Amino acid sequence: MKYFTGIIICMFCFNIARAQEAISALDSSFLDMIKLGEIVISASKDNVTYKSIPASVSVIPEASLTNNRIASLAEISSLAPNLYMPDYGSKLTAPIYIRGIGSRINSPSVGLYVDYVPYFEKSAFNFDFFDVKRIEVLRGPQGSQFGRNTMGGIINVVTTSPVDYSGGNVNLTYGIYGYSAQASYFGKAGKKLAYSLSLNGIHNDGFYTNEYTGKKVDGMNSYGARSRVVYEAGRRTTVENIAAFELSSQGGYPYALYVDSLGADSPINYNEYSSYDRTLFSDAVIVKHDADKFDFTATTSYQHLDDYQGIDQDFTPRSLYFIEQTQYQHMLSQEAVVKSKDRNRRYRWLFGAYGFFQGLDNAVTAQVHQTASSYVKRYSHNILGYAFFHQSTVNDFIVNNLSVTAGLRLDAETDNLYYRHSNILPAASTVADTTYPALNSLEILPRLALNYTPGKMSFYAVVARGYKTGGFNSTFERPQDLMFAPEYSWNYEVGVKTPLWRNIIFADMALYYIDWRDQQIYQTVPSGRGAMLKNAGHSASRGGELTLSTTPLKGYEASVAYGYTDATFLSYVVKEGDEVNYNGNRLPYVPKHTLSVQASKTFELAGNRHWQSIRVNAIYRGNGPITWDEANSHTQNYYGVCDARVSLVSSRVQFSLWAKNIFNAKYESFFFDALGNSYAQFGKPGQYGLTLAVKFSK
Repeated sequence: MKYFTGIIICMFCFNIARAQEAISALDSSFLDMIKLGEIVISASKDNVTYKSIPASVSVIPEASLTNNRIASLAEISSLAPNLYMPDYGSKLTAPIYIRGIGSRINSPSVGLYVDYVPYFEKSAFNFDFFDVKRIEVLRGPQGSQFGRNTMGGIINVVTTSPVDYSGGNVNLTYGIYGYSAQASYFGKAGKKLAYSLSLNGIHNDGFYTNEYTGKKVDGMNSYGARSRVVYEAGRRTTVENIAAFELSSQGGYPYALYVDSLGADSPINYNEYSSYDRTLFSDAVIVKHDADKFDFTATTSYQHLDDYQGIDQDFTPRSLYFIEQTQYQHMLSQEAVVKSKDRNRRYRWLFGAYGFFQGLDNAVTAQVHQTASSYVKRYSHNILGYAFFHQSTVNDFIVNNLSVTAGLRLDAETDNLYYRHSNILPAASTVADTTYPALNSLEILPRLALNYTPGKMSFYAVVARGYKTGGFNSTFERPQDLMFAPEYSWNYEVGVKTPLWRNIIFADMALYYIDWRDQQIYQTVPSGRGAMLKNAGHSASRGGELTLSTTPLKGYEASVAYGYTDATFLSYVVKEGDEVNYNGNRLPYVPKHTLSVQASKTFELAGNRHWQSIRVNAIYRGNGPITWDEANSHTQNYYGVCDARVSLVSSRVQFSLWAKNIFNAKYESFFFDALGNSYAQFGKPGQYGLTLAVKFSK
């Protein structure tokens, strides 16, 4: 593995050397076009450029997603520094960690927007990618613009618009573990209407075998669709509708009983079939008006989630516990933003209002086979919130090229829970209904940033407050465990974005410190049958990010993205029973290092009538070490995975051979303790296959 990493780093240096030889021949207009500083970050509501936004930002373009076969959010881990999304065995459990901040259950700590639709539930985070144009990752609290649950940052997924592209695409993939197909059409009807329709299907045979049944434990079938319609309602007004649907049926969970003497050789061996089925639908209506002195945008979004989980809770051949969980969500939000037009004017402003309603109906049924009993928990959970926010930016503040940005948001929220608990016993049954007092919160989230841009460089400093909402635990066994309090953070950050080595390399560097109060900690309930959140005392995360990327010269491209996170408990003492002191321990589920190294080369095929070029792409991604519990009793050491792709390219057709986890690296993707045992899930084995992509451009 170290040998392969060395090869890629050498390729990076070689690319730079070759680019240096070719710089004199490079057209300057082309260099200006590809400068990262010209990219507009759509995740920022004021649409500032990459260079001028005072934040640590990663932009993952469509080409990188295609070359590295990125098919879901989990696969962008490490592509953006200090971003990690572990694989927990199903689409249900899909937490994201940025700079050590994340949440395994309940509301997320990292915000996700997909085509203007906010995703409030982590069970919706792991969806299938198709027609994705780019992904933007903004690290650090984004509360002044986005509010609740964006302590770690924001991930913005942007799909291809029919306004930007016309034509059709077909993509067929076959690999040793499954196959997929995707088709899209982007068209225009006259000068005022643009539309698109995309369809996607995935079949996965499964990667892991259950020794008890002799069958794959984690097969999946998933089907998706997306439509976009953009209508020019007036000379300055557009109306757009974006609707997306996904239906997936997935086996799971590939958890093996962990014994220290056996480690990774422990088999998956349990008797009751476990699965996760989900229906996900979202829709957004976006109205934009371009006035003389301001822009106005109104976004109405809706998301529906309907899922079912069945899980052998003991993961053994014995019939002990089987848990079924259903979730039914409706989420409606409305946002209106008005902002000044010219981002280069001396004073820029932005005002916004936001409101949402989230209705959740959950049911958990636990079968206890040994006593022939069961219990059923039903929840009716309604959350209503609203917010007002403002941001002002003054350019050339005191000195030329210095801008100061101040933002403030007021977030208000009401959380209501109705709960019914039924015990079903062989002799008798009991039912208890409870309506709990509403949880009300009112938060003020400030943000102050400086950005100094002398020439092509950019220096920035940020202070921002973030918070993650409190709430009710969906699983609890004691009254004191019903609720958990909000958590808060102050983020302090400095960074620089600059070209290096005669504009051949672009560098983005940042250092940060996060002061984190009342952190919500994942814990198992006393019986071991379920999980809940409890508040810790005081935590801190400190570290930095470094991204280096080369301009594409003579067919060579390369990039390096490195993140360092040192996240620890400053004050966390558990006083239930025997006192346990976790002070100084590392936070669980957070890799200390994330690293990705990419290198590619395009070979032009001069004189070939059918094929234009051959493209070779390689990527190395590493994470770790990762500790799996507050006691730091079990750790996954640093590990790395290597992928590669070779593509034969023409103007309309691309044929690719690809491989993932080439060296079949062994690592734990998840580890946990429950019911007196330890369990582990191991990373996906090596995969390889081929892809045929055809474009029918107009």
